[in-house]
Amino acid sequence: MADFHTSIIRSIGIDIGTTTTQFVLSRLTVKNMAPGTLVPRMEITDKDVIYRSKIHFTPIATNNRIDAAGLLALLHDEFEEAGVRPGEIDTGAVIITGETAKKENARAISAQVASLAGDFVVATAGGKLESIIAGKGSGAADYSRNYLCTVANIDIGGGTANIGIFHHGSAIDSCCINVGGRLLQVDPESVRIIAISQPMAAILAGMDLALSVNQRVEFADLDRICQVMATIIGECLGGNSLSELAQQLLMTEPLRHDYQIEAVMISGGVADYVYGDQGWPDPNHGLRHGDIGPLLGREIARLLPAEGHNLIRPTETIRATVIGAGARTVDVSGSTIMVDDARLPLKNIPVALPFVEAFPADSEAIREAVTRSIGSFFAEHELAPLAIGVPGSGYRSFADVQALATGLSQGLAPLHNAGFPLIVIVEADLAKVLGQSLRARNPAAAIICIDQLQVKEGDYIDIGRSIAGGTVVPVVIKSLIFETRQV
Repeated sequence: MADFHTSIIRSIGIDIGTTTTQFVLSRLTVKNMAPGTLVPRMEITDKDVIYRSKIHFTPIATNNRIDAAGLLALLHDEFEEAGVRPGEIDTGAVIITGETAKKENARAISAQVASLAGDFVVATAGGKLESIIAGKGSGAADYSRNYLCTVANIDIGGGTANIGIFHHGSAIDSCCINVGGRLLQVDPESVRIIAISQPMAAILAGMDLALSVNQRVEFADLDRICQVMATIIGECLGGNSLSELAQQLLMTEPLRHDYQIEAVMISGGVADYVYGDQGWPDPNHGLRHGDIGPLLGREIARLLPAEGHNLIRPTETIRATVIGAGARTVDVSGSTIMVDDARLPLKNIPVALPFVEAFPADSEAIREAVTRSIGSFFAEHELAPLAIGVPGSGYRSFADVQALATGLSQGLAPLHNAGFPLIVIVEADLAKVLGQSLRARNPAAAIICIDQLQVKEGDYIDIGRSIAGGTVVPVVIKSLIFETRQV
């Protein structure tokens, strides 16, 4: 009978958005899925959300700063309500998104929150990454896998609309647009403008519509503004040439459109007004949150089906990003690895790929490639930790592995001499023997050699302390963090 060794990981997700802040606690089950006496094969088999916070308004001190004290107090209360201490968290993600990511102290806040939340928590932001996380949390990734189709998930919050494209379960494309429900804040009683964000100023200029703070605005103008924003989302989704305003509001490169979108899901705070809650007793009810989110949702519900898109309901709407962050970002390494637990956890380590495909068989060629990669990341006297990715999943001989170990040892010598660990991420299942070979060549080095993971040049990786009796480590691979363009 198979011996299934099981470990439990506690994972949190914290989403600090333009309008709301949320917290979820998830339980991830890691099991050995290899039968009998075979080499262990650890996999995450279950991802269960066991606590969902209230949906809080994000505390903002001024237009340019997040209220750090208010935010941390809010999170302390949620930890207490969830019955968990920050030090008991194994992994997860802190996502600062939308207009909030542009606040002056956003990155400092993300670091503070990450420190609060435990030893191994990743602090990230950026439209492309958020697009992928939201699509996993909304159920779009699973839907595309279950129905063998291509699904676009559009996560629309207060400040941004993040489009993630999923094909048969995998994220294949994404983009981020400066369109959201809180870019224009309006008092629901007087219908006077409270605040106009910079992206909204660009939208108003593109419409040749002059509005100012404290001015009473007509509902006809609010509807026009929402029509323009919905049209921009449709342009970015549809693949035709983009208007000048759409190009201006894109925070990333546009979608590639080398695929056919078969279904569209909407998540985020605006989504609840796409799929329902449109029976308003009076027009002012659409402004009840002090913004135009409900009006924008109603317009998207009208426009996308009219343009021929198959609009389907997601599993999660407003909580898609936070659930994606807490339960869907984490993977585990292969089980035949070598790690120095004393040097873990490691956070935000950049990844270099010295080899385009499989590594060469010649150790000198490997050394030269690694040396070039280090030189492309750092100036000679400004070294920092760096992970070397080794692609290729095919069989490699013992002699090949020894050549790789020699070339890596020689190429990574500057990092070792500077006191940094030797970090190698191998796609093939050979980390144990490679790590032992590196140890033989560098007895005093801290070695982190893990496998069965695919990384790309420019990714960042977080590696947690080993679990399941030291057989695997939890890993988060982050792509395109903070890769945004400002309006």
